[in-house]
Amino acid sequence: MEQLKQPSAPKDPVQKRPAVYLMFESLVEARPNGQGGYQDVNYLDGRVEAKVTSVLPELDKNLAKKLQVCSSFRQLVHSIGVSASAVNAEDRNDVMQFSLNCNCQNGYEGTSFHTDVLLNGRESIVALEAYPCSEQDTVLSSVLMKFPRYMTAKITVVFYLQYGIPVPELTVDEPVNFESEAYQRMIQRSLLHEGNLSRVTRTIEKAKRGDEVTIAFIGGSITQGAAAKPIGTASYAYLTYSFIKQCFAPGDGRNVHFVKAGVGGTSSEFGVARYERDLLRNGTVKPDLVIIEYAVNDLGDETEGICYESLIRKAMKGPGEPGVILLFSVFMDDWNLQERLAPIGYHYDLPMVSIKDAVVPQFYEETPVITKRQYFYDLFHPTNEGHRIMADCIRNLLMLASECISEDDCLNNDCQLKPHPLLGNTWQDLQTITRKTCQNCNNVMALECGMFCESDNVLQCVELDDHAYTTPEFEDNWMYAGMMSAEKDEFVVESDQAACAEEVPVRNTFCLTIRCQNLMILYKDSGDPSFGPADIFVDGQKARTIDPLEVGWNHCNAAIIVQSDQDAIHQVEVQMVDPMKCFTILGFCYV
Repeated sequence: MEQLKQPSAPKDPVQKRPAVYLMFESLVEARPNGQGGYQDVNYLDGRVEAKVTSVLPELDKNLAKKLQVCSSFRQLVHSIGVSASAVNAEDRNDVMQFSLNCNCQNGYEGTSFHTDVLLNGRESIVALEAYPCSEQDTVLSSVLMKFPRYMTAKITVVFYLQYGIPVPELTVDEPVNFESEAYQRMIQRSLLHEGNLSRVTRTIEKAKRGDEVTIAFIGGSITQGAAAKPIGTASYAYLTYSFIKQCFAPGDGRNVHFVKAGVGGTSSEFGVARYERDLLRNGTVKPDLVIIEYAVNDLGDETEGICYESLIRKAMKGPGEPGVILLFSVFMDDWNLQERLAPIGYHYDLPMVSIKDAVVPQFYEETPVITKRQYFYDLFHPTNEGHRIMADCIRNLLMLASECISEDDCLNNDCQLKPHPLLGNTWQDLQTITRKTCQNCNNVMALECGMFCESDNVLQCVELDDHAYTTPEFEDNWMYAGMMSAEKDEFVVESDQAACAEEVPVRNTFCLTIRCQNLMILYKDSGDPSFGPADIFVDGQKARTIDPLEVGWNHCNAAIIVQSDQDAIHQVEVQMVDPMKCFTILGFCYV
């Protein structure tokens, strides 16, 4: 790209306009977009109010709400200021392509306010009057930043309002003092329950001896590393792993290995379904320590804790019989599901770390250690400072465990899996089947995929481990691509105990005959209007309707369709409500 021209001489100052900040010195990471370029995206649907008030808490809430809606945004905002400063000096002569994008009610592309921004901190101005008003624009949908290559940069996006609109001045927070006594007190508050540390101390002892040790993490987008820049090495998970290498392992710590299995927007209901695949890597990984983080994701768990407890039990009794630490993160509105999930941790006497207990009380002190706008990147995810605090909270527990090594109780009083669950263990021993594995599953009596014969490659992709690149989730799937789908491709597994249905399913129906006690369908949510709902029938009775557009973005989801006290052979049908629409089955999980 050509460099932007510098002004030949300074211009006379103009009257300062009232300003509202959408992003203020936010660290972004330009990562591969799968199309040969590099970008970072901030999604804004329904989030503008929270983002601007997180930077400027005193801002009038009614004004903040109006900035989400395109029509009132055009009335209030005169121009958009964008400045960017590359972290590495050698990148500061490059240019970022910026766009603030609108949703459009008719499904077409909405207005995109855009400009090139030199990465040396100079502000570029987008005048809204240069863009014709469109009645089709609905709400602000995203900020898209495109870069010439991989890099990190600090970005500020400010809405300059029309003259006369009262807006409080922005005050800049003092940097976080990570060495202060107040910071240490905050970290110590995170120890919700010490629990039985025997398995944790065993891991530390192995690391110190130079034995092979694997530290694994499973959870939602925070565990995935969302908003950590760079995502591969700045997440709380990587920082925790790095601390264990540096503090407990000999030499360069090559005996300590890292497995990160966070998937954004998914609950423990989906987590227990992918434990074997994403964390154990289909039998190739035996973890020594597993950190489970679902306190802000499990509102979507239909079982209200049973899947969470099943995941804990699955980890504790599984390969490696690892130590388990429960981690409770928090949202900007101080919410999490700690009250629901912590009793399960107490039941098994597991160590528990609460980020909520650490940071929330001090948010409201006169002089907080860290403010909300310093801790949160957006409504949900921590900044780099927030990820560091999460790692320090876990480190606090690990240091406590290391001090117990000389005590016989820590080493000899092993943390045993209790025979009886607190809420339930229905999904503890589930098995997952996909398009690739179903033919070798003895419990599958028959499968006729009908026109669910395509493979969907537009999938949720996540950064596993310390990778900067993404890996697709459940690529071995069955996709119904509408009436444009290819010819029917099916396989049938015969069984002496049960046979396929005599009638061939209609063209838009997927049919599975399976022996199971409990059954869960894994499917793809989407924001693509070409997708549509499917009816799920079990043994001829409609069990539920799944609408992949309900959530509105491309990610994995799970739904329970069979729950029983005993094994039986069930026929499951997935039938499109509208044959012209698409639907993707990622897999099934059964017990």
